[in-house]
Amino acid sequence: MQNTVMWVLAIIGAVAAVAGIAYAVYRFFTPDYLEDFEDDFDDDFDDYFEDEDNRRKLKCEYTKRQESFGGDPGAFLRLKAADRKNKKKGQQMKKGEVYEGIIEQIDFPNKGKVVVDGQTVIVKNGMPGQKVRFMINKKRGGRVEARLLEVLEPSPLETRKPVCSIFPQCGGCMYQTMDYSHQLEMKQEQIRRLLDTAIKNGGQVDENGNPDYVFEGIKGSPTEFCYRNKMEFSFGDAEKDGPLTLGLHKKGSTYDVLTASDCKLVHEDLTKILTCVLDYCKEQGFTYYHKMRHEGYLRHLLLRRGNTTGEILINLVTTTQLNPDLSELVERLMALSLEGKIVGILHILNDSLADLVQSDETRVLYGQDYFYENLLGLKFKITPFSFFQPNSLGAEVLYETARSYIGDTRDMTVFDLYSGTGTISQILAAVAKKVIGVEIVEEAVVAARENAERNGIKNCEFIAGDVLKVLDKIEEKPDFIVLDPPRDGIHPKALPKIIEYQVDNLVYISCKPTSLARDLEIFLRCGYRVERCVCVDQFAQTVHTETICHLKHTIEKQ
Repeated sequence: MQNTVMWVLAIIGAVAAVAGIAYAVYRFFTPDYLEDFEDDFDDDFDDYFEDEDNRRKLKCEYTKRQESFGGDPGAFLRLKAADRKNKKKGQQMKKGEVYEGIIEQIDFPNKGKVVVDGQTVIVKNGMPGQKVRFMINKKRGGRVEARLLEVLEPSPLETRKPVCSIFPQCGGCMYQTMDYSHQLEMKQEQIRRLLDTAIKNGGQVDENGNPDYVFEGIKGSPTEFCYRNKMEFSFGDAEKDGPLTLGLHKKGSTYDVLTASDCKLVHEDLTKILTCVLDYCKEQGFTYYHKMRHEGYLRHLLLRRGNTTGEILINLVTTTQLNPDLSELVERLMALSLEGKIVGILHILNDSLADLVQSDETRVLYGQDYFYENLLGLKFKITPFSFFQPNSLGAEVLYETARSYIGDTRDMTVFDLYSGTGTISQILAAVAKKVIGVEIVEEAVVAARENAERNGIKNCEFIAGDVLKVLDKIEEKPDFIVLDPPRDGIHPKALPKIIEYQVDNLVYISCKPTSLARDLEIFLRCGYRVERCVCVDQFAQTVHTETICHLKHTIEKQ
């Protein structure tokens, strides 16, 4: 018995030692922008993807970095000594301490840099030029991060008055007091710095060691406000045990919700609907779903409105803890004076513990469970959970730009991976032999097939499934690949399969530049080079933007 216990303890000790060494190696070799990528998961509510497979892929990259020392142990030791020196810089600052300073620069996504006594501190949710008060809340190695407490002096770039009542407490519109031209300039520089670092790390440099590619700046959204065709509002309260609210989360909070009755990112029709729903729920005494206690009825209000058609789809998301008659709510909604037209009112039941909009059961209270939107001369049927670009007019800029990057695809088979409702597939179908779209959301695939038939397109095939698994089953080989993955980027196991096709050209459309930067390094190390990149701002007033990259295969096919 004693021997057994000793063996168990020995095994546990060995596992702990290996884990400790692995973590130390991981921390030492992680590039800064990859650390930023990981930090984003703590702050961005719709980033849910970080798994062991991603770690394995990154580990491969760290191995390659180690090999760059070329067997010179002195180089390794010097680098490690420098790392220890940098770590000591922030040792004097302690968690909980409060400091003041000016935000000198904003890195994507909204990571402000403040220098205090020679130490750089990352302060989120600010603007360049603001004098801020902040509290140290995280220290890791030589990195110091802080929480914004107060803006002491506005930025010289803040030349406009707020357009809604909950700014700056709301985390939705960060930059609405900044002129739009300055927003575009700032985003352009953020993305360029990020891409420059990734491309340089990938080894694509000129004779002077600078990243060697063409950066074509940024294209703005056709409209600054009222551009979103989809918005997920949350039920909650603005303070603990306060009155019911319906809107958007407070900046930096996962619990407090501010009523967004005058949100300027959406059409006025949607704020009228929000107010109507909130008033009704208050009158009925409905409680919101408490994420910690798993008690309550109201969860979300998902609103979708076609910018070109004016068709509105209302989705009330609740638990099954109550079963009220919602006919009065339907009557009130249909009586609203709106510029657009309500075509469907749905009651979505969701008892999932996760704080996300999903359906265990969907009940149609009025009309239909879809609406239509027009884009570049094509008509698209959109269901509650279908992916569709949230800025319809901005999407036309995005896809026209992507089409120019894709170029001539005559007599080509094109793979549209992460195809959503098939927007890109159908745009390319007119100039391609065949387009195969792959999308994991089955509902979106059904809509894509219907959209293609409605638009008279015969050379599009849509497959429902995970790109990672579907690529093993497709017999056709692509001549061109279009990538438009979700915010998490490409699955680390799917990336080698995509690269293995060795297509001469591919276009990567990214809604999260940090994911793009991570994936680009892998492409570059596997025989591709970045030809050109451009940003398209689909999210005016916010920290987000889209990026398009054209990659070309430079190694002879095997």
